[in-house]
Amino acid sequence: MSSPNSTEEEIVDESTEPEEELLVDEERNALISGLKKDLGDDLIESHVTPGVDVWIRVTQECWLETAKLLFEKNKMSFFNFLSAIDWKPSPFGREMDAAIDNDSDDQVEGESEMEWGITGGQSRFQLLARVHNPSTNIGIHVKADLEGEFPEVETWIPVYPGANWHEREVMEMFGISFTNHPNLVNLYLPTEFEGHPLRKDFPLLSRRAKPWPGIVDVELMPGEDDDESEEIGEDT
Repeated sequence: MSSPNSTEEEIVDESTEPEEELLVDEERNALISGLKKDLGDDLIESHVTPGVDVWIRVTQECWLETAKLLFEKNKMSFFNFLSAIDWKPSPFGREMDAAIDNDSDDQVEGESEMEWGITGGQSRFQLLARVHNPSTNIGIHVKADLEGEFPEVETWIPVYPGANWHEREVMEMFGISFTNHPNLVNLYLPTEFEGHPLRKDFPLLSRRAKPWPGIVDVELMPGEDDDESEEIGEDT
């Protein structure tokens, strides 16, 4: 509070709250700056959440080169994972994932436009990998847009041998091939299986023929009648 003798200027100064300082992550920003210098236009987009994490999106052509830079120059020696994302909205709409879908009046029908996450995107399929520097405790997510209905990209195995079965899983589930992979065969499905189950346009027929296990009828508890059980079902 200001005193009765306070001037107008002093009152304004007292009521003005100090601005919050913007967080700056020098280490992660330096990592991005170095990658921009080395990759040039092949680094399409980047994002830093100070004190938390780093994301970059690179071209399909420099996917392997990015791995080499991260391992050799930036000491990202720990391989976390490699997978893929199909950003295409499902043409089947929701697949009754939860009991609340039973009462939904606004079911999604048909396809909508694709939306991408951090660092954006330009294609239906993206590769996603993460590596980590154990010394600095800084990791990075790497994304790459993939062109075509059945994309091909260089394997990361020469740099990160741990990518072996991850790439096999991506091939099997998404239909993405990895050039120079030494043993690109299925992990889970029989060889004669047709289709790629993690693609959004793959029909999960079992979920149409049989209710999803998460949607269950509420069984009567001892001493309850039908009305009470229905109320419990609605609450859950």
